Amino acid sequence: MKLFFSVLSTVLILLLLASGIIARYYPKAIGRSVAILNFSLFLPLAGSMMTDNTHEKFTATVGYYMYFIGFNLVLLALMRFAAEYCKNSGTGHKIPKFVYALLGVDTAQLLLNPFTGHAFSMEKVSMPDGIFYRMIPHAGQIFHRIVDYGIFGAVLLIFIVMTFRMPSIYKERYSVIMCTMSFAGLWQAFCISSNSPVDHATIGFGFAGIIIFYFSLYYRPLKLLDRLLSDIVSEMPEEALFLFDPNGRCIWANSLGSQIAEVQKGNLEATENFLVKIFGESIKNHGDWSDKTTVQSETELKYYTLESHTFTDEKDCLTGSYLRIRDVTREQQEVKKGIYEATHDRLTGLYTREYLYQSISEISQSFHERQYLIVFVDIKNFKIVNDVFGNEFGDYALQCIADWVRRDMSEYCRYGRLVGDTFGICVPESEFSPKEREKELSNFIIRKDNTTYQLLIHLGIYRVAPEDNDVSVMFDRAHLALSTIQDEYKTHIAYYNKEIREKILWNQNISSQLGEAIRTRAVRPYLQPIADRDGHIVGAEALARWIHPEHGFMSPALFIPVFEKNGMIAEVDKHIWRCACEVLSEWQKENRNLFISVNISPKDFYFIDVIAEIKSLVKEFQIPPEILRIEITETVMMTEAENRMQILEDFRRAGFIVEMDDFGSGYSSLNMLKDMPVDVLKIDMKFLGKTDDKDRAETIVKNIIRLSEELGISALTEGVETKEQYQTLSQMGCSLFQGYYFAKPLPVEEFEKLL
Repeated sequence: MKLFFSVLSTVLILLLLASGIIARYYPKAIGRSVAILNFSLFLPLAGSMMTDNTHEKFTATVGYYMYFIGFNLVLLALMRFAAEYCKNSGTGHKIPKFVYALLGVDTAQLLLNPFTGHAFSMEKVSMPDGIFYRMIPHAGQIFHRIVDYGIFGAVLLIFIVMTFRMPSIYKERYSVIMCTMSFAGLWQAFCISSNSPVDHATIGFGFAGIIIFYFSLYYRPLKLLDRLLSDIVSEMPEEALFLFDPNGRCIWANSLGSQIAEVQKGNLEATENFLVKIFGESIKNHGDWSDKTTVQSETELKYYTLESHTFTDEKDCLTGSYLRIRDVTREQQEVKKGIYEATHDRLTGLYTREYLYQSISEISQSFHERQYLIVFVDIKNFKIVNDVFGNEFGDYALQCIADWVRRDMSEYCRYGRLVGDTFGICVPESEFSPKEREKELSNFIIRKDNTTYQLLIHLGIYRVAPEDNDVSVMFDRAHLALSTIQDEYKTHIAYYNKEIREKILWNQNISSQLGEAIRTRAVRPYLQPIADRDGHIVGAEALARWIHPEHGFMSPALFIPVFEKNGMIAEVDKHIWRCACEVLSEWQKENRNLFISVNISPKDFYFIDVIAEIKSLVKEFQIPPEILRIEITETVMMTEAENRMQILEDFRRAGFIVEMDDFGSGYSSLNMLKDMPVDVLKIDMKFLGKTDDKDRAETIVKNIIRLSEELGISALTEGVETKEQYQTLSQMGCSLFQGYYFAKPLPVEEFEKLL
């Protein structure tokens, strides 16, 4: 027996040293506590071996000291382990300071025993296995036992409490450590109470150290974990799970899996057949793969993701596989809803502009196969619909137009809402009938409740060329085609052509050259004489002309409308105003008592402070304001009439003479005349040419002239080309005349020669 326990103790010592070294390098703090505990068990185990295997009293005595003092170290390490282990488990315990004091006092009194003999003494005992030296306890030994067993009991109590407080998954390892310590403590108590000369109870603490090492660092409650994981997986609400053995037979399915595969409880044999029927033959492949599929149910199309993985053991042998099926119908519906909302207009359900452009780009390869048309759909004056009938009726009108756009569209067509009240269509030319569309648009009526309104809709069309690839440019060209419509109530469809392109290029070209033309005086004023009743020239109208270095003399019709449209007319007008002031300044020096009329475009009011600009020029060139006459058209007053009236009044207060050009060509001249602060009415001779009843037209002109006289306004007739016209107008009372009968517009030098 002595040999058996010696060998067993040696094995335990080696295991404790090895486990202590391993625990020392464990990544968590608990590993250090386990290492200290296992290293501390070396001393009492070694001391116990010395007392059991010696026939010498001295060696036995040293063994007892090693045992008692070593056991104090073990208890201190055990307290440290309990504090650290319970902290990792969620409950903190600190070692009380008095524990250190008690163990320190006990160790000190044991070390004094060789001098005082108060702790224990030795007696020789003969046993069948040989001679042993039994320890005879005295008062110091009794104190030692009280301290050690008190501390040991406290540690044991901690583990008892933790065993009952911990969840099931942790309770197992706490209870194992508690039972091992209890067994070692009871074995020790039995050896003490039996007064046996041989104490092998230390072996129990050695086993306890090994068990603590395993259960605190490496043990995992696999069965309990399996049960918990099984419960969790079984209750997963969104995923169906199936486990298969290495032969591909289903051995387990959670509740949702059983529901999908129509598996009765405990009957898993037919699982695979049901899954194949629902999801296809790919289910039979139990390797590592994933897939997406759709299944048409009785009420809707359902979407699923399928994922399969295999299990292998430590030898990389196949042990089984699992299949996970997830119903992602709701997610897919949300994704589709999001995509639809991002690519479709919320009001009309048509494509958005961005998605329309993208979808047209995707079919661009078809441009080589068939001729396509890009159609720009524009609703004229749609703002009136919202203002008069309200936004609800306006939205309904847009929905009606959207229905009209999508009607009769084939799979080769693309269409959407561009922005506001404009729509875009890409359609094969073979599917587009201009006559039918023109007929539909000539009477496009919206009816809702008791409200009826006829919309005016225009279509701009661009024929796509095979080399075209920029969709936005195509729609821009289709939009530009609308600018060619003259009679917008009769014609509803216009095609983009080469002339439009050339016009755009021309407009861009001359617009880019304007700055240089003004700087070099290529743009200059031409003066058209204004004569009185006696035929004497009393003034002139300054008209902008451009002597182009490449194109020569350019008709105003080639550039004035362009600048009127893009707003650059303001730069032209400012230049002509300055030139007119320069001429008038020179005339003043030469004592020529003449005036010059300068034109103010409606666009000037948007880009410059007109009155401040002209006042500044008059001041700069030191000329009387009355010789620089201000000429406006009736259209200037069509917008912001009250503000424009105030500007004209400011001109008159400053001493300027204000002329109204093209009087009679508008629709509200007589109505506005009573309020307009003007000094001269310019009547165009074309007014007389608008009707076959010349007598009636002359009567109207005569009364306009008479009316102007009664209002204190001078009448100036422009476009006078014959002597007969001049004489007739003179008899009617007209005081000023302008036209080719006197002279065409002339350069300043020629005008001065004419004088």
